[in-house]
Amino acid sequence: MNGEINIMEYTAWLKELKEKVRKARVIAGIVVNSTLLELYWDIGKEIVEKQETAAWGAAIIEKLANDLKQEFPDINGFSRRNLYAIRQWYLFFSKEFSIVPQPVAQIPWGHNRLIITKIKDVKEALFYAKSTIENNWTRDTLESQIENQYYSRKGAAITNFSQTLPTPQSDLAKETIKNPYNFDFLGLEEDAQEREIELELTRHITDFLLELGKGFAFVGRQYKIEISDTDYFIDLLFYHLDLRCYIVIELKAGKFKPEFAGKLNFYLSAVDSQLKKNEDNQTIGILLCKKKDKIEAEYSLRDINKPIGISDYKLTNAIPENLTTKLPTIEELEIELAEKLKPIESQHSNLKR
Repeated sequence: MNGEINIMEYTAWLKELKEKVRKARVIAGIVVNSTLLELYWDIGKEIVEKQETAAWGAAIIEKLANDLKQEFPDINGFSRRNLYAIRQWYLFFSKEFSIVPQPVAQIPWGHNRLIITKIKDVKEALFYAKSTIENNWTRDTLESQIENQYYSRKGAAITNFSQTLPTPQSDLAKETIKNPYNFDFLGLEEDAQEREIELELTRHITDFLLELGKGFAFVGRQYKIEISDTDYFIDLLFYHLDLRCYIVIELKAGKFKPEFAGKLNFYLSAVDSQLKKNEDNQTIGILLCKKKDKIEAEYSLRDINKPIGISDYKLTNAIPENLTTKLPTIEELEIELAEKLKPIESQHSNLKR
């Protein structure tokens, strides 16, 4: 690849690209997202093919950016930087697709650029594209979900849904529950107690609902149910709009114990008897613990006839061990601060004199 551009060949190619842009503008005024991304796909494909067959090298992108901006000054997407991103985006998805994938074409270009810079796997990238559509995520929310590893957490809880729910609902229920849940938005320390966590979750209900995912509607905290003249209180009660059922969440500040599943099963029976309507599906329980043993959790759910999922939660993002060794200690920070203050104190002392 010598990188030299054949002017005659380039001029003919540029004419074809300009015609594609004009057609896209006629069809949709270049404001409909899918039309714009289909155009970007064609441009990315053309750039890659020309670099491979005509051996024009990287210089073609800068020249193309200048010529397209001159022809279409009102369109912002033809900068050198964006054409590089279009090429990268095309190369990423063209490994498995001959045309732009439908979920990818349905999300904004800014979301697409974010995904290909953060994600290396096409399957995972498509997952985030679909999740963006389903949950109507902003770009900032999408970035937060990627950083919090939403892909690996979704559907990772230990459940008995396959045994206790009909197939369509059990599959959706599995996808609804994550493991672990990330509650670092509460700003609590790891030794926080159940009621404190519960209270803060309701105070930060918007963040909590975002972490739970699409479809959760908050019903109440410490929701009272009466059984045989005795009052019982459910930690957190929700209704799921897609699953069409109540969801009981019990929160435990310590390690999972088998008896927790039995008590949650009791609450599910009560909600099914007292709150569930004929049109509602079977109530689902989610047990959130600081940590759990996988075998203990599976054994505990084996003979329970109510649908229950068991997940971990974390209050703070742990600092990787390899990073903690690089962080200064309090003593080191104090010494550094004292050293920086010495010249200031000396100057202040001279002024006094």
